[in-house]
Amino acid sequence: MDPSQVKIPPMKDLTADNITQNVHTINSLCEDERMKYVLERLVTHLHDFARETRLSTQEWMTGLLFLTEVGKICTDVRQEFILLSDVLGLSLLVDSIGHPKPPGSTEGTVLGPFHTHDAEEITTGASMSHDPKGEPLLVVCTLKDTTGRPIPNVKIDIWETDSTGHYDVQYPGRDKPDGRCYMHSGEDGVFWFNAITPVPYPIPHDGPVGKLLKKLHRHPYRPSHMHFMFEKEGYDHLITALYLRNDPYETSDAVFGVKNSLVVDIGRAGPEYARKYGVAEDHALLTYDFVLVSDTETGDLRARNSKEALDKLGRKVKIVNGLPVPDLD
Repeated sequence: MDPSQVKIPPMKDLTADNITQNVHTINSLCEDERMKYVLERLVTHLHDFARETRLSTQEWMTGLLFLTEVGKICTDVRQEFILLSDVLGLSLLVDSIGHPKPPGSTEGTVLGPFHTHDAEEITTGASMSHDPKGEPLLVVCTLKDTTGRPIPNVKIDIWETDSTGHYDVQYPGRDKPDGRCYMHSGEDGVFWFNAITPVPYPIPHDGPVGKLLKKLHRHPYRPSHMHFMFEKEGYDHLITALYLRNDPYETSDAVFGVKNSLVVDIGRAGPEYARKYGVAEDHALLTYDFVLVSDTETGDLRARNSKEALDKLGRKVKIVNGLPVPDLD
């Protein structure tokens, strides 16, 4: 940008007391209301953090070098920044704010660092896992809206670890996806497939995030779970997971993903499911009824929640495109 084309407000005699306001002043030239608001709050909280902790130069440099190391370890199949967001609880917070759920609908949870976009489509009843050592699991689910009507032709992305607690992308030389797939719900909103019973596993802890957990005396383990992601035009994008009840890490998930409504039991097929799906009566069975929310329902709830939360903080805002900006009228 040509400096001669921009009228920058004058700044001088910058101190710890006036630096924040000066940054706000120079950033106020931004024409994007939402970006200007987000940056104003970010700078405010960053500066207040430094003031409240009396942050030293050495500590700030340590933080910068830590973030540098986080960036260095990121690859197409390992996202250390997502992992950092997860272990700080920020991922769950952002999802909860952006995708609020009315009572009776399926809650969301963290995406995690191991989702990929190369999963293969499978047909109803096919298997998503080729791990011979895993306990075979039949998964039978329904998809409905908040009025109880089935939702057909929803794209469902599903992924889990193998029986050793590793995702396919964690193996060197991976040449194709395994333990992951996508499929579509039927006209009756039902989808079912074969997988293996999930097992607990540690998140990658050989990098900077792992060192942080060790310093905090936190373990890196996640409870047994299976990921699901639902996409269909007109419905709020849902990222969620189902967690096995009584897992040793159910109440200490390293990435804060577990919610009571997402905790499930692994049962046995019994005569009815055995007959209908062609498995033995003692075959492991997971069933769940997912409830999706429309874009309109989520948008209205998100706007209402944002207005109420910011009113409590004494911030006068208006909602533009579903997001709060300062109300200067």
